[in-house]
Amino acid sequence: MERLTIQTSPIDGQKPGTSGLRKKTRVFMGRHYLENFVQAIWDGIGGVAGKTLVLGGDGRYFNDRAAQIILRMAAASDAARVIVGQNGLLSTPAASNLIRKRGTDGGIILSASHNPGGIDEDFGIKFNTPNGGPAPADVTERMFAASREITEYAIIETHDIDLARLGETDLAGMVVEVVDPVADYVTLMEQLFDFDRLRALFAGGFRMRFDAMHAITGPYATAILEEALGAPPGTVVNGMPSPDFGGGHPDPNPIWAKDLMDVMMGDDAPDFGAASDGDGDRNMIVGRGAYVTPSDSLAVLAAHAQLAPGYAGGLAGVARSMPTSRALDRVAAARGLDCYETPTGWKFFGNLLDAGKITLCGEESAGTGSDHVREKDGVWAVLLWLSILAGTGRSVAEILAAHWAEFGRNYYSRHDYEAVDSDAANGLMEALRARLPELPGQSFENLVIAAADEFAYDDPVDGSRAEAQGLRIDFDGGARVVMRLSGTGTEGATLRVYLEALELDPAKQHEDPQAALAPVIAAADALAGITARTGRTAPDVRT
Repeated sequence: MERLTIQTSPIDGQKPGTSGLRKKTRVFMGRHYLENFVQAIWDGIGGVAGKTLVLGGDGRYFNDRAAQIILRMAAASDAARVIVGQNGLLSTPAASNLIRKRGTDGGIILSASHNPGGIDEDFGIKFNTPNGGPAPADVTERMFAASREITEYAIIETHDIDLARLGETDLAGMVVEVVDPVADYVTLMEQLFDFDRLRALFAGGFRMRFDAMHAITGPYATAILEEALGAPPGTVVNGMPSPDFGGGHPDPNPIWAKDLMDVMMGDDAPDFGAASDGDGDRNMIVGRGAYVTPSDSLAVLAAHAQLAPGYAGGLAGVARSMPTSRALDRVAAARGLDCYETPTGWKFFGNLLDAGKITLCGEESAGTGSDHVREKDGVWAVLLWLSILAGTGRSVAEILAAHWAEFGRNYYSRHDYEAVDSDAANGLMEALRARLPELPGQSFENLVIAAADEFAYDDPVDGSRAEAQGLRIDFDGGARVVMRLSGTGTEGATLRVYLEALELDPAKQHEDPQAALAPVIAAADALAGITARTGRTAPDVRT
């Protein structure tokens, strides 16, 4: 066992985004690439000497090799202990919980979330701080700065650590502690939800289908739904994590979770359907014949959270990302709750949660969570929905209908144009940005613009400011278009177009969203010239 100092030089493009650094797997497998970035993490957080870290990932291709490299680098930099999920596995919310429960100095999560996995697909790595949440901008900027100045990194030369065996191992004076990746998370869920009531729900014949999409939540969902709550075997499908997610795309939406959608829209559909993504932080909710948009899901959870014991005392406040529909705002107004609008990226919720200003938060990209961890949490969202179904005795469709009748329906859809030429995407955004001051009062597709701006966020806790967070166009009557470029892709640019229209008439609240949003969709194209500038006549994904 020998400590080596390896000479290296900066590699372009190692700037973490809202969810860490994501690139093609082969890029991470390139010479010095992973090692350079890990060393930049160490430097960005002031070193790891004497510190305790958590390490785990979603099991995608290269997860196992990356975990071994990171352990050897941590030992070479004199870390005291690394707590690792068995076989290098930890869902993102479980990792957040473990960081918080064990009081560690942070943790590394190996995942590209909902992106496909495999040697020719995507890989990612991010650092979560001691509060359990993604590193804020000041920390990731220090990491990026370190990546541009790196000259060497240290690593231990040794055999692989056996990550299949639970317990402690010494690695050059550093303790490697391999833990059950599921057990602590199950304990946390038992503290938040009434497992006896949920057992009674399943004992009464309630049927459910949970599609783990060959990703990390398979073991978690099996342990909770089938083993703890008594759901019949087979309730969890595609439950074995796979390095390439079974050749699929682990993004829980109606496009990529089509098998689940087909079952839930079929003649003998179960009562409830759900799916989660690659690293377990996202969710999709479906009832028999009823798809629930992530924005509606967040609003329903906020309206009924008190049905779960962990939230029986009420909510301190709520928050949503700016592109998320304003359905949550309407619940907050009716319930007398503070409602915060933040930029996209879960890390922006962290200060609000830590300060006790909010209890529940979420974003339109299938992420919801609460103050139990500092990440969005797919399995948690499913359990809160089950608590609402058990507590109300209603079906998903009935809950939605009652919710819209009380609060109004915010018809909502996101159109993704993926792998767009970067120059074309940036040109579209720049041209629209330049026109924002002159847009109010203009009409597009018979919709009159009431306001237009570029969203900026002033953090009410630490006073920091985040600018250039997306272009917003509000129309008279509650309709809205938001446009932004996403930072979660690994090639080209992803243009996201968010479309919303408010309908208060219960007789008009049951239309197909794409039909109800047709005027807003047409107005967005007329405003920004999407077809003309990108050459795309339709989005790649509608959610």
